[in-house]
Amino acid sequence: QASKVGAAISADIKTNSFWAVIGAMLVVGLYLVISFRKWQYSLGAIAAVLHDVIFVLGLYSLLYKYMPFHMEMDQHFIAAILTVIGYSMNDTVIVFEFLAGNVKGSFKDVVNASINTTLSRTINTSLTMVLVLLIMFIFGGDSIRGFIFAMLIGIVVGTYSSLFIATPVLVDTMSKKEIEEIESHHKG
Repeated sequence: QASKVGAAISADIKTNSFWAVIGAMLVVGLYLVISFRKWQYSLGAIAAVLHDVIFVLGLYSLLYKYMPFHMEMDQHFIAAILTVIGYSMNDTVIVFEFLAGNVKGSFKDVVNASINTTLSRTINTSLTMVLVLLIMFIFGGDSIRGFIFAMLIGIVVGTYSSLFIATPVLVDTMSKKEIEEIESHHKG
């Protein structure tokens, strides 16, 4: 079965997809501000998610003509992007929860301990997801390969950005006063 979507409906789908992504990011950003009581957590998470979305879109666009399978930007691709956003945000929140936890020491020690604590857990989860997605990519039908490809890119990039974009943005936007507050909270 095949179906065509007209230009007006296509534009409507793009607009709705854009607002769905923006809305999801704003809600999660608000959640992070409320949960952690600092806007820097939201900024770090949103920077990581933006990185993931732009990276997946860019790589998908660059490889569109060269891949031997269907790579249309359709509702399956939008579903993959929204899934990548959720996965990346979950990883980022896990790192941030350890940051807000009861690790003792200086701010630098707290950040390092948080990343080290979550690193093995995040990598194990990501490798498990990548293994399942690779099996689906190899043995699945042609109709899902574009979706799985976007997911594979997103999982790898999402893992990277949770650890190496979200946390540095959080740390770099904190003032010295806020760092001193965190250090006084974590002394003992």
